[in-house]
Formats: sequence, C-alpha cells, structure tokens
Amino acid sequence: MNFKEVAELFEKLDKIKGRLEMTKLFAHILNRASVEEVGPLCYFALGTLNPQHIGTKFNFAQKNIIKMIAEKVGRTELEIKEKFNEQGDLGSIVELYEWEEGADLTVMQVYNALVEIEKIAGTGSQDKKSVKLQELLLELDVVSAKYVIRIVLGTVRLGFFDMTLIDALSWMYAGDKSVRDTIENAYSVCADIGYIAQVLKRDGLEAVGKMKMHVGIPIRPAAADRLPDIKAIMEKLGPCVAQPKLDGFRLQIHLDKTQDMPLIKFFSRNLSDMSDMFPEFVAACKTLPVDSFIADGEAMVFDPNTKLFLSFQETVKRRRKHGIEQMVSDLPLQLILFDVLYCNGINLLPSTHTERRVILEKVLKGTDGTLQCIDERKINTVKELENYFIQEIAAGLEGLVIKKPNAPYCPGKRNANWIKLKYQAADKLNDTIDVVVLGYYPGKGKRSQFGIGAFLVGIFNPRTESYETVAKVGTGLTDVQWVEFKKRCDALKVSSKPKTVHCDKSLEPMVWVEPSMVCEVLADNVTLSPVHTAGKTDTQLGFALRFPRFVNYRDDKNSYQATTVAELEKMRG
Repeated sequence: MNFKEVAELFEKLDKIKGRLEMTKLFAHILNRASVEEVGPLCYFALGTLNPQHIGTKFNFAQKNIIKMIAEKVGRTELEIKEKFNEQGDLGSIVELYEWEEGADLTVMQVYNALVEIEKIAGTGSQDKKSVKLQELLLELDVVSAKYVIRIVLGTVRLGFFDMTLIDALSWMYAGDKSVRDTIENAYSVCADIGYIAQVLKRDGLEAVGKMKMHVGIPIRPAAADRLPDIKAIMEKLGPCVAQPKLDGFRLQIHLDKTQDMPLIKFFSRNLSDMSDMFPEFVAACKTLPVDSFIADGEAMVFDPNTKLFLSFQETVKRRRKHGIEQMVSDLPLQLILFDVLYCNGINLLPSTHTERRVILEKVLKGTDGTLQCIDERKINTVKELENYFIQEIAAGLEGLVIKKPNAPYCPGKRNANWIKLKYQAADKLNDTIDVVVLGYYPGKGKRSQFGIGAFLVGIFNPRTESYETVAKVGTGLTDVQWVEFKKRCDALKVSSKPKTVHCDKSLEPMVWVEPSMVCEVLADNVTLSPVHTAGKTDTQLGFALRFPRFVNYRDDKNSYQATTVAELEKMRG
C-alpha cells in the first residue's frame, strides 16, 4: 500500500466529526493492509511510530523543519516562520506552495525511514536527522509530506484514541462492533495496539482472545470506583479489606530474570516507561526471589528521619530525566506494592485478591524496605471501616481503597471491586476531579501582565470519545504558577477548536489548546448548567463544578484517563 493513500485518508478523517464514520473509514484501509502494515497504520493514526510504553521522540527543532520547507519551496525561512505563526501548523504550510512530487513510497518505506530518523542520536544528530528527513520529503507528494511533518512534530491530531482503533479493528474483522470486547480485553493485558492489530490480522479473533501478558509490555491498570459514603460502601461490598490510599506515582513493575541481562521496567499510570528515573527500585527488584514478576504499586517520597511520607508535590519532583542521582539522595522513594498480576510465568489476574495478597507478601518477605507490601485490614462493619478511615486521615494519608477479597484483577476497568474513600469536608465533594485543559481566556487587571486570567476545562466522555466542558477555573494558582500554566498551554496551542471538544459558543476561549494536559481541581460541589456540555443531552442539563480551584498537574495521566461523565454523576449523588 502506498503511503499517499494513507495521507489522503487522513485528509478525509481530519474533516470528519462523526466517530462512526471515522471508524468505518479507517477499518476499510486496515482491511486492505497487509499484516506488516496494520501495526504502523495504527501508530500513524495516533500520530506516533511506537506504542505508548516505548514512545516516539524525534526531538526535532521547529526551526529545522522551517528551514527544510523553505529550501524545498524556494522561499525564505522568515516567510515560512510568519506563515507558521499565522496558521500554527507547519504541516499545512507545504500546501501553500508548489511542490515537486517524487515517486510514491509504500507505507513500510515511510515507516522504516521515520524509524531510522528517530533512532539517530549523538553528536551532530540534528543535522543528520535533517538530511534524512529532507531526503524523505523529496520523495513524497504534498499531502504525504504534510502528514510526515505532523508525525515528526507530534501534531497529527486526527482525534483518534486507542478505543477508536479497537472499534476500527472490530469493524475490520467483523463488519461491526460485535468483537470489540474481545479486542479490548486483549489490549488491556497487552497494551500495544499495533501488536494486537497484527495478531488479529494474521491469526484471527481466537488468537486475540487468548492474548497473554508479556513482561515488558504494560497492562492497563485497574481503577477504583466511587460511592458517596462509608455506609454505601459496606452495603455494596459487605465484608471487605481496606488499604491506605497513597498519593504518589502509580507504577507497574515488570521483572524478567530469565534473560542474560535482567529486564526491569517501571510503567506509569498512562503506560509511559519511567524506568530510568528510579535506580533504587532497579537495585531492589534484582534481589526479589522470583524469575518473572509484574506488580502494581505506588511510589512515594519519604522522610528517613520522621519515617513519614511526603506530599505529592514533593514526590512529583522525582519525575525527571536529569540529576537523578542527586534526587535519589535528596528525595528517597519507597515503592509500596498493593497487587501482583504475574509471577514466575503464572497469570494471576483471575486469582482472587486474597490469593494474590498471599503471593505478594511471600515475594516481598525480607526485602530491605525500598519495596514494601501495603498495609491491609479486614473490615466487617461500618464502624470498623470508619475507625480505620479516621486513623489513616490522622496519619496524613488521603483515605482508603476498599476491595472485594474474592475479586479478580480487572485490567483497564473501573468497577466496584475497588472503591476509593477520601476525606470529605463539610459541603464539599469527597474527591478531587481530574480535568483536561481545553483553552484559556485573557487576563484582566493584575493578570493582564500574564496574558491569561482563567482556563476552560472539560472531562472525558468515553461513549462519544469527546471532551465536554465542566468549568472555567481562575483560582488556586500563584503568580508564578500562572506564568508556567500559560507556557504549558502555549506549547499545546492550536489554531481552532479541536474536533474532539464539545463546547458551547458562549464559553469558547481566546486560545484553544490540544486536549492533552490533565490537572487536578477541587470544587465545592457539582451543579447543573445550561451551557456546560458535560453529560448534556436534549433532555438533560450539563454538569458544572461550583467554585473550582487548581490543585496540581497530573502529568502521570493521559487525557482520556481524566474523570468521566459517569464518575462525575456519581460524585453529585
């Protein structure tokens, strides 16, 4: 298949708003693709070359792209830069000029060329990458060049999510959505959509239905549900177990000692590889008495003098790529494990929580303290849960996670097997909300100097795969934080409203941003709104946050891991 066909399809998809039409169109090209091509096609649709846990990092300076476009079309760099400032998209600029078209390249030729460019590193790598990319562009038509530039800069933005691709794979295989659950279950235990696509294309649905975990490929983490209070939790679960709710980095450990060089990986909540950031955990994992191991846990900074955990703001400082050795000394971490998913070649997902707990305690017995097993208490009554909750709040923790003892581990699912319980101040919501930043408004008065005075946020609606507005936030940030916030937003600025955003015209911000930045907000309560679109239908008003204020950035979450409409409805009660 020629890449030109893919680029022309992307042009159509870019103009379509209907999710079903997008899904069917992409399924059609997947149907025609070879086994080798379906994986790269899925990655291209997401604007990447690799699955999330590997990531795609070209590290290309915009000025280099501007320079090569200028040379290609015979214009000055200044002119191209001015066009870019007007349009906000370097990919589209190539369509403004005459473009001498080269020979058609196949999907795999373009994919392999981009993989080669991405791998170039070391001294002079920018120049070497520029030469290779220039050579590639010379062989492409203008539409193909447009999308190659967008892939390199990470600005494809077709509005595809992993779940969209799962639907498309179901349409490819069955002509409808009838097999999407099987495909999604496979993706939940092996979160590489390109690999899943290749298995489905080559081996069929039965092979996908038997998908196994792979040490080194993350499993989509299970999530906790919400209920309004302790009484409701006990009525739902009956006798249960409770664990402290920690406020740190959610990490998934992958360990395989059967190789010549032991494989040790740490994946974040959003499936990103964070292995290089935690050398102390690498050393600790090597001592575990297992050959292979996948576990779920939370990393937190602790004070070795007081033996207390520090705040999330301190823990987040460990999320860095440079100066790690000094940070290990300044901000030591403990990794508190609360579940085990795989051990010595055995899939533990179907096992009960109680069975998995026994295995986890056995593996961690006698470790040096860097890796620990989370505390757990059996709960039989409302009073017992209430007392334990008060104890953990008094100790400075967020609250509790209450679990069914006989429940399996459900990757990628949010259900009543786990329920979180956090402190509830009077007349306040009993939890913070993870929202996606959609744009910002100009500042007034003192904030006019910052160029930003408030920002629009939304939550994710999995049913429509769209972001729906829920609040304008204008409090909770210091002057310094407003400056940083605008800088973050401007790095994601787009020229028009993203098609995945559902927003009333009366709320449209001065500047739209790509919906990828997640932050945590606190609000007094959830109200109904005639203008906000979260949960809004022809017969129902939307939801809105009353008195929202900024709390933290949630860089560990993808935008589609933000609070959903269904969760917000539960919080409203």
